[in-house]
Amino acid sequence: MILCLDAGNTRLKCGLFDGDGWRMQGVLDYRAFDDLAAELSEKPARIVACNVAGEAVRQRIEALAGSLDLPLRWLVSSAAACGVVNGYDKPEQLGADRWAALIGARALHTGPSVVVMAGTATTIDALEDEGLFRGGLILPGLKLMRAALAQNTADLPHAAGRYRARPTNTDDAIVSGAIHATLGAVERMRATLGREALCLLSGGAAAELAPHLGLPYRLVDNLVLEGLARYSQAI
Repeated sequence: MILCLDAGNTRLKCGLFDGDGWRMQGVLDYRAFDDLAAELSEKPARIVACNVAGEAVRQRIEALAGSLDLPLRWLVSSAAACGVVNGYDKPEQLGADRWAALIGARALHTGPSVVVMAGTATTIDALEDEGLFRGGLILPGLKLMRAALAQNTADLPHAAGRYRARPTNTDDAIVSGAIHATLGAVERMRATLGREALCLLSGGAAAELAPHLGLPYRLVDNLVLEGLARYSQAI
């Protein structure tokens, strides 16, 4: 049994993987981090984790591993892993969560894919059918886009609107603008791969984007955890 931990910018995603599938998956606010050990249905044999939340969170995960007396392995970006080749100029500078998501995407789909992680930030990465990561985009997430307008303009509100193709009020215009901007970036990245490319969509804002995508897509609950699980089988 392997405990997979995805330490993101705002929350910790966790899962127990038994080698064939998931026994559990969950999400914790970092304020509830100390409750994680008590919530595990059974003790894992080891921990595999990635972290983009900073040094303090890294230390807390290391302390958790120590308290449970478990070996801990960090997934960090490398030149190649699990059938994925890292095409970044400096492979080690690719975010660990993006690398895990690419590994997860490759495990779930062997054709070309656009790998979209819609969270605090939105990342849109191009993965060719040979497993070559050809680069990608980083955008503010939907909430950040909306907040930026509210914080940096005099008359625009914290929008509570909804998506419309042609908005006719300000709240809807802000919400729809953020979604349109993100969808446009996804569709332009997919165009670099060809019409056969599948969009693998994950993250907290995935469900908000999915109904408006005009291309084949697959929703994946926790793509980074999928990548951690695949990586755990290869080490």
